[in-house]
Amino acid sequence: MRVEPLTTAAIAADRALDGRVRAVVEAVSPCIDGGRFPVKRVLGERLVVEADCFADGHDVVTARLRWRREDEARWNETPMVPIGNDRWRAAFAPTSLGRWHYSVCAWVDRFLTWRHDLERRRDEADIRLAVRAGAQFAAQAGERAGGDDARALGAWAARLAAAADTEQDTNRLKSLALDAGLATLATAYPDRSFEFVYPVELPLTVDRERARFSSWYEFFPRSAGSDGRRHGTFRDCEALLPYVAEMGFDVLYFPPIHPVGRANRKGRNNTLLAAADDVGSPWAIGADEGGHKSVHVPLGLLSDFERLVDRARAFGIEIALDIAFQCAPDHPYVTQHPAWFRKRPDDSVQYAENPPKKYQDIYPFDFESDDWQGLWSELADVVEFWVGCGVKIFRVDNPHTKAFAFWEWSITELKRRYPDLIFLSEAFTRPKVMHRLAKLGFTQSYTY
Repeated sequence: MRVEPLTTAAIAADRALDGRVRAVVEAVSPCIDGGRFPVKRVLGERLVVEADCFADGHDVVTARLRWRREDEARWNETPMVPIGNDRWRAAFAPTSLGRWHYSVCAWVDRFLTWRHDLERRRDEADIRLAVRAGAQFAAQAGERAGGDDARALGAWAARLAAAADTEQDTNRLKSLALDAGLATLATAYPDRSFEFVYPVELPLTVDRERARFSSWYEFFPRSAGSDGRRHGTFRDCEALLPYVAEMGFDVLYFPPIHPVGRANRKGRNNTLLAAADDVGSPWAIGADEGGHKSVHVPLGLLSDFERLVDRARAFGIEIALDIAFQCAPDHPYVTQHPAWFRKRPDDSVQYAENPPKKYQDIYPFDFESDDWQGLWSELADVVEFWVGCGVKIFRVDNPHTKAFAFWEWSITELKRRYPDLIFLSEAFTRPKVMHRLAKLGFTQSYTY
C-alpha cells in the first residue's frame, strides 16, 4: 500500500466571516479530541448526536443533524429537537460498514420566528401587517418548492394577502395564517441563506457486531498433531474445529504461522542454545523460506491454510491471525532492507530487549528509519496479503511498541478497503497508551 499523508477532519469555509450568519453551533457530541479521531458504533446501532444551537436575540433557531458516508458527496439530514437550555438532539443509524461523517447546521428561521410572534400578537393593525409578511414568506417557500407543494404554498400566500385586507375577524385571520398543515409544508422549504454549518466533519467508524463482542479460543497449530509427538498441520487443525465450535467460541486465534528463524533460536525455557529438535518461538519470524507472507513449511501449504479458513467459516468460526511486526535475524527483510533496523555502535543489529529481558532471536523494526514510508507500505501489505487469504481478524502483538502514526494510517486505510476488519490490541502497557491505541483504530484490546 502506498503511504498517503494523514488527513484530519475537514474544515469547512468559515461562515462566521459573514456578519449575516447569526446562528451558533458548538459543543457537538460525541466528539473525540475535537474530531481528530472517529467515534465507533456497530452496524444497526444509532448514533445520538447533541449540540448547543442558538442565536442572538429572540428569533427562532432551526437545527439539523447531517451525515454521509465518507465516499458519498450528498448529505442526509434529520431535524434536531430542543431538549432544554439551547441543547439539541437527533440520531441516525448508519446503513453500512465503513467510515462516515456527521455534523450539525443551524440557522435563524424567519418563517418560524414570524409564526411564533403572530401567535402572541393582539393589536389588529399589527396582525394585518404580520399576515401580509406571512404571505411573502409563504410565496418565497413556494418558490423554493416545486410541483404540488409550490402550488399549495402559492395559493396559501394569495389567500393570506387577500385576507389581510378583507377579513374582518382577526381571530379568523390569525387562524388562516397559523394553519398547522400549511406551516409544516412551508418549513420543509426553509430559507437557509445564512445557515451556519459546524466547521468540523466529525468522523464515525461503523464496525460489524463481532467487533463489539466475540469469544476467542487459542491453540498452537504446531501442537495440533493427533499423537502429541509429531508437528501439527493445518489439516490437523481442521479436525479440532467441531471441538472449538461445541464450546461456543466464534474466533479461533493462531499465534504466528510463519517460518521460524534459525539464527539465535531459543531453546526450551528461553535457553540461549537450542537443541537440534527445538522448534523455536513462532514470534521469531522469518527464515530462508520466507517471512511474514509465508507459512511455516511443517504446517502445510498456503492453500491448506485457506482451506482451513473456509472450513472454520462453516462452523461459524473465524480464524484470527497474530500480527507481530518483528523479525528473526535470518528474515529476508534483514538483508533486503537493512535500513529498517537499528544498528548498535559495533554495527550489529539491535535485537529486542526490555532490560533485563533480552530477545536475541528477534529484531524490532526501526520506525524512525529514513525509509519509514517503505516500511509502512510493506507492513500494511502484510495485513492485506492475509486479508486476501480470507482473514478478517488480527491480534496485534505489542502494538504499543510501534509508532502511533503508523497504526493510525494503516488501520484507517485498510478499513477503508475492508471495513469488516477487526484489530485486537495486545498491549501490556499503561491506560493512556491503551486509550490512544483505541483512538487510532484498534477495535478491541486486552492487557495483563
